[in-house]
Amino acid sequence: MDFYMKEQGVRTSFDYGQLNISGNEDYGFRPYQLMVSSIAGCSASVFRKIVEKQRMELEDWKITADVERNPEEANRIERIQLHYIVKGKNLSEEKLKKSLETARKNCSMIRSVEDSITIEESLEYIELSV
Repeated sequence: MDFYMKEQGVRTSFDYGQLNISGNEDYGFRPYQLMVSSIAGCSASVFRKIVEKQRMELEDWKITADVERNPEEANRIERIQLHYIVKGKNLSEEKLKKSLETARKNCSMIRSVEDSITIEESLEYIELSV
């Protein structure tokens, strides 16, 4: 990856588009937003693959991320709480929880930061009628 300085931050490009990064939201994504997004996105992607292999039918997903930062340590991210809300048919609470545990073990982003950021996950599921 190549990054280029610009007046209010940094820019990089990928096959699917340009990414602007800045400490000021007026000029791009803030670094902490990208960090949290990469952790949530990785976790969700791995979780989805596992759930699909379990043949559970999920129709809707929402993940909320609650982030705790420490202003005394350069606004360091100290904790991320990921809360999954999934809706679907023929869901098994036990299978969903095991799938989320497996996803955590196989998410490269969580594994990369797990010794420096506390990452907690919770799950809520809503069974839709068949």
